[in-house]
Amino acid sequence: MARTIAVIGGGYGGAAVAKALDTDHDVVLVEPKDAFVHAAAALRALVRPDWAESMFFPYERLLARGTVIRERATAVTSAGVTLASGRYVPADHLVIATGSGYPYPAKPDTDDTREALDRLRDTHAALADAGRVLITGAGPVGLELAGEILAVWPDKQITVVDPADRLVPGYLPAVRDELHRQLDALGVRLLLGTRLAEDPPADPGVAKTFTVASTGVELTADIWFRCHGVRPTADVLAGDLAGARNERGEVRVTERLSVVGHDHVYAVGDVTDAPGEKRAGAASRHAAVVVENIGAQARGETPTAAYRPGPPTMLLPLGPDGGVGQMATPDGPVAVPTSTVTEYKGAGLMIGRFREMFGRD
Repeated sequence: MARTIAVIGGGYGGAAVAKALDTDHDVVLVEPKDAFVHAAAALRALVRPDWAESMFFPYERLLARGTVIRERATAVTSAGVTLASGRYVPADHLVIATGSGYPYPAKPDTDDTREALDRLRDTHAALADAGRVLITGAGPVGLELAGEILAVWPDKQITVVDPADRLVPGYLPAVRDELHRQLDALGVRLLLGTRLAEDPPADPGVAKTFTVASTGVELTADIWFRCHGVRPTADVLAGDLAGARNERGEVRVTERLSVVGHDHVYAVGDVTDAPGEKRAGAASRHAAVVVENIGAQARGETPTAAYRPGPPTMLLPLGPDGGVGQMATPDGPVAVPTSTVTEYKGAGLMIGRFREMFGRD
């Protein structure tokens, strides 16, 4: 029996759920952006403006039967979603896929593709003129940004600071050692155990020479980027879902990825408190679980699919030709060579997968 399914958010998890359920159900995808944003490609888009349009995929061809409503949700309950226009969309099932916020440029800060491209071009111009770059945050995003910058401008001086005392905790020592080796070869100045006394006196991504104090040293740069501070975006939960978030603002879910206390409401991706990594791949795996469970409920069956994260995996490109990775095998996690990172991610950043998904020729 066909059900009405409202998916709130068209990112990695939401788009996957909507497309998979579109064949047999009445899907309504609520998303304020005019295009899907392949955020994993955003850092290359910053250094390669000629390539930037490749990360945006209009929603027009995502669904064959369903509807995409380009509006912002203002209130989501277990019965439906209220939009900014005042329109109300009732649903048999809801999937909360509102994702997370992250500082620009790792995620665009506008819903309009043209505006996002203009912003990237402006930031690219500012970065091109900067000889010294400061990056706060030595996680995968900060290090990937450093690698992308140096792939285009190998002579720039890049400093990466982070209060943590080691890179990529939770991954194999061999991965960490190789990451250090490649960063050293690129000339990245890595200051671990270092915290800025205050933010630089300029907005991130804006050209302005400054000196800022940090733990034990003063740092001078011409531009800086913030590469930390992910935050779940679940403020739209209301009514009987208002108490569904934990102390970190994440949506509390069961192992079946239903919202705790609501068997017909699900959540996927960064917005959830599901165990494991907060990455695009995890959101896609969440989507597969939710699709299976909603399908079971539509057939009058008990949903049984459960999400169980595997060991930590990572493909961390340092530009198109560098990077490190860790993948899961039946015998446990293994470090993979740079050639594998390049083949699976670094060279094309998985653009082809989304071209197919969104029907782009």
